[in-house]
Amino acid sequence: MTGSLAGKILLISGAGSGIGRASARRLHALGAALMLAGRRPGSLRETLPDAQAVVLDHADDAAVAAFARTCPDLDGMLLCAGELLTGSVEGSPLATFDRMIAANLRGPWLLCHHLGPRLRPGASVVLVGSNIGLRAIPDSAAYSVAKAGLHMLARVLALEWAPRGIRCNAIAPGPVHTAMVDSRMAGAGGDPAAALAALSRVNPLGRLGREEEIAELAAHLLGDGSRWTTGAVIPIDGGADAVM
Repeated sequence: MTGSLAGKILLISGAGSGIGRASARRLHALGAALMLAGRRPGSLRETLPDAQAVVLDHADDAAVAAFARTCPDLDGMLLCAGELLTGSVEGSPLATFDRMIAANLRGPWLLCHHLGPRLRPGASVVLVGSNIGLRAIPDSAAYSVAKAGLHMLARVLALEWAPRGIRCNAIAPGPVHTAMVDSRMAGAGGDPAAALAALSRVNPLGRLGREEEIAELAAHLLGDGSRWTTGAVIPIDGGADAVM
């Protein structure tokens, strides 16, 4: 059961939409003091109007370094920012691969590189990966490779930060019903409702995940109730990784 996060100062990247927004609202309800990072200030204000908003491209080394110089000490980070472009290895241009690495691996790497010294002893960091970084599916090659790298980053950081008592874990969601998913289904042509229904059948529970369910797991990992959990990559995908 997730307990209070009162008194903890947490940074959330990708807080302007989707899992990042839902997580910010949940962590705020649990008492955390939040810094919300993202590229669109209006979206960050919509998430939590009273939270501190930081306009930041997490893949920009100079920008992250500058932010780190003024960032307060942190009790944790939840790194949600990312992006999905589809395509196979042979069919994707190099620009797609570079963009997926920048959005899904370089950005979290830079935040951990520059903000690692700002983490207090006992802090917790959660990286949001993907269950298709655990198992291959068609037409998501560059994204899957980047998320697999992110999972390994969590394990490496768990080792490197252990002497300071700092934990790092990754969570690997399956398909979650977000506004971005609705937009992708609508833009793909055909019947969006049928496409969503098909996506819902990729796990044994037979439904899409909810943003709030991912937020609850993130809150647990950021809290003191998970003090002996580090270096884990945790699927949260309705059982898909277990049986498919």
